[in-house]
Amino acid sequence: MLGNTSFHDTASRDGRARRALVLVENLSVPFDRRVWQECTTLRDAGWEVHVICPQGSKRDTEPEAEIDGVRIHRYPLQAATGGPAGYLREYGTALWHTVRLARKVGPVHVVHACNPPDLLFLPALLMKRRGARFVFDQHDLVPELYLSRFDRGKDLLYRAVCALERWTYRAADVVLATNESYRDVALRRGGRRPEDVFVVRSAPDTDRFQPVPPEPELKRGKPHLLCYLGVMGPQDGVDYALRALAKLRDELGRTDWHAVFVGGGDTFDAMVELSRQLGLSEQVQFTGRVPDADLVRYLSTADVCLSPDPRNPLNDVSTMNKVLEYMVMGRPIVSFDLREARVSAGDAALYAPANDEAEFARLVALLMDDPEKRALMGKLGQERINGPLSWRNSQRSLLDAYAAACRGHAPVSAGSPDRPGRRPRR
Repeated sequence: MLGNTSFHDTASRDGRARRALVLVENLSVPFDRRVWQECTTLRDAGWEVHVICPQGSKRDTEPEAEIDGVRIHRYPLQAATGGPAGYLREYGTALWHTVRLARKVGPVHVVHACNPPDLLFLPALLMKRRGARFVFDQHDLVPELYLSRFDRGKDLLYRAVCALERWTYRAADVVLATNESYRDVALRRGGRRPEDVFVVRSAPDTDRFQPVPPEPELKRGKPHLLCYLGVMGPQDGVDYALRALAKLRDELGRTDWHAVFVGGGDTFDAMVELSRQLGLSEQVQFTGRVPDADLVRYLSTADVCLSPDPRNPLNDVSTMNKVLEYMVMGRPIVSFDLREARVSAGDAALYAPANDEAEFARLVALLMDDPEKRALMGKLGQERINGPLSWRNSQRSLLDAYAAACRGHAPVSAGSPDRPGRRPRR
């Protein structure tokens, strides 16, 4: 049994399992690993779990799927292009499909909306009118994301996203925060009560990430392999990593390395071009997104892993999934000095002053030359992932949040699964 919530806590009055509907717009499921872990945790605690999310381009492409007992309803969605106007088109389409599919799912006891964007409170409010409780799962601080991504300052659109965040906080019965920094924002900026905000940290799936024997051929004939894993967007710092690698070569005279960048995103093509401009094409390999088995091969072979997220309003207070995934694989990390990076990695990383590419390069060289330090840092990272940062702790917090949301809550109104034979209104 998970956490303090028993099966009976998750059953409706007629003994049937309570129903949860998870809304996601940013990624498909189960590709979104955090959302998938939450879904399976709820399933194991006795909930009937439904998910509404976009279809993936190469995976998660089926409109309907039931995977390991979780029912997934997907809609077609074209990723935004053309700046903020493109995002408005994307989000409008996503909202329309979300409402359409939510009507198909029918009444639920809990609607669990994951941002970005901070627009999913709108369908959540419709379901609250039918008696559902609203859990807001805050994956990103969207106002900070806007500032970091678009470099437009605190303009009209910035004020709009701040308003949407306030309305989302106000509509939610409980809030899930990915770390203490996000919890502080929910308390301070969102005006939430401490007892209504639960920290549910993201954590790697230790079944998915298991080291395998290193494969020296992945180093392309070099002594050392450097690895970046993650999304490549404007705020993710891949450009900082490439410029640091150019300094590693040009200023420190180090050519005894091969680097692999695993992942995709809005700036993938631009980063490939920047690598060419810096003369790194022979030493830097871009794989795009790869299957899990290949990802594990690269991480198991890597000598140093890169977390080049620059300090900005979003990154300083965000937990980076790649850092946690490096740690579970026992890899040492070089990062810029960010508040939440230190909370996650502790002594499993070395920290360059914020956005200092030359010092980032120097720390990479230091680790390349010190295999004992690399091994110690990797061990410390694995101990943290299997201890204070383990998903077991987040499972308990998630189930406590659901218990708080549902405490003293009457069954769903007419048309709910608690009242067989009644069809939901259309």
